[in-house]
Amino acid sequence: MLTSHRRVGASGLLVSATGLGCNNFGRTGTATETLEGTRAVIDAAIANGITLLDTADMYGATAGTSETLMGQALDGRRDRVVLATKFGHERDMGYDFPAARGSRRYIRRAVEESLRRLRTDWIDLYQLHLPDADTPVAETIDALDELVREGKIRYYGHSNFTGWQIAEAEFTARERHTGRFVSAQNHYSLLARAAEREVLPAVQRYGLGFFPYFPLHNGLLTGKFTREGGPSSSRIMSSRRHVWEAAPWAALEQFAVFCEDRGITMLQAAFGWLLVNPAVSSVIAGATSPEQVEANAEAGSAWRPDADDAAAIDALFPLPEDPAARV
Repeated sequence: MLTSHRRVGASGLLVSATGLGCNNFGRTGTATETLEGTRAVIDAAIANGITLLDTADMYGATAGTSETLMGQALDGRRDRVVLATKFGHERDMGYDFPAARGSRRYIRRAVEESLRRLRTDWIDLYQLHLPDADTPVAETIDALDELVREGKIRYYGHSNFTGWQIAEAEFTARERHTGRFVSAQNHYSLLARAAEREVLPAVQRYGLGFFPYFPLHNGLLTGKFTREGGPSSSRIMSSRRHVWEAAPWAALEQFAVFCEDRGITMLQAAFGWLLVNPAVSSVIAGATSPEQVEANAEAGSAWRPDADDAAAIDALFPLPEDPAARV
């Protein structure tokens, strides 16, 4: 099943509707801890038409491991994928100098390290992983613009920005007549809808492409878990049981019936609900096996809700009240 492609906001960058999250590459205890496991997942992604591979310099048991394994696994076929990575997380990257993570100094070092690990001359989408309160966003934009002009990156985006930070970055770029961020990556799923309050309206207003991460809410929306438990080898049951324990099981059970009535899986419904939103450029989902990759790719084009379906889903998973709106 070959996935379709969508544009990233108002840019000319095209990405697959299903993206591959690469945070499991090099993660201890997973099938993708090794190069062999990583290569098998990337092979499956390419075979199923997934072009967007999203990683970060800090992913892996040791920072940089995900990028290193990807660089090896992509040898000879770099041109077949849209390679996205991130910089500027709080994790210590081992650099021997002090610098704010959105600063020109930090960015210049980080991009060279990522290029080396990924074994490539350019990064298609370079993303600021977390907002940096210590650096004016103008400096970050200027540094990223320099990398575009030098051919080291093609586009740049951000991750975990709030609505006002998205607006600030947009108007800073307009005021300075520079390039601009083309994408936003934030936590968003049926079980985590806070982005609808400010982030998604800002994304749509300023023409950014949106990448929801954790779109399956750590696997709860795959249909593999019940209130009795789930796969013992899963990350939820092994190290994130609080996610399973706090899950809204009544709503999830009704969602399972909703899907059964329509002859679709929960996975397909979760992807379809996200991709019916025109602001969503790609649903980035992690995988540790070729079978998971194939299922995700198929889910990216299997089903889209109509207006009645969307209303029914909204009733099951309503947007929680905004505490800030209370008086």
